[in-house]
Amino acid sequence: MRNKLGLEGIAGLLLVLFAIALVTWRDPVIGAGLMILLAGVALVAKGLVGSAMRAFGMA
Repeated sequence: MRNKLGLEGIAGLLLVLFAIALVTWRDPVIGAGLMILLAGVALVAKGLVGSAMRAFGMA
């Protein structure tokens, strides 16, 4: 995982998880909504990157 994300990526991922855990601790419904939103954004980003890589012939 470190090879793909690097130290900054791992730190960013931990920070995002900590922030969502903090919100979920305060209000579980909003925390669940944030997790669904984050999963949706990740799927859209994966689709865009995959599409761009196919357009350049890298996938």
